[in-house]
Amino acid sequence: MREPPAIESYGGGGFRVSGVWRPGSLLILQDAPQDWRPAALADVTPEDFAAVIAAPRGAVEFVLLGTGAAQQLPSRAIRDALRAAGLGLEFMATEAATRTHNVLASQGRLFATALIAV
Repeated sequence: MREPPAIESYGGGGFRVSGVWRPGSLLILQDAPQDWRPAALADVTPEDFAAVIAAPRGAVEFVLLGTGAAQQLPSRAIRDALRAAGLGLEFMATEAATRTHNVLASQGRLFATALIAV
């Protein structure tokens, strides 16, 4: 079992994850960081969570969503799609979500992290 990736810093339009600078928004699914399409919460669609929803049963219990510079309510379509897939949703400003990711990862929690770059 590999070590969950740590988000070491954010800002300037990207994230430093386990020593690697990743420009743009970020999705961490099953401990694998990857580029994520949306540049703002208004750009996020249920399809942006397709890989999360398709993850093996039990691999993800909830999604931690960083909504950008400020906490914002995700659209009803996003909330409904995740609920229909049996996934919880926690959302907060990206700054808080980066810290929360590291705490939850250190606890071995099963979740996906989706962060809008700031």
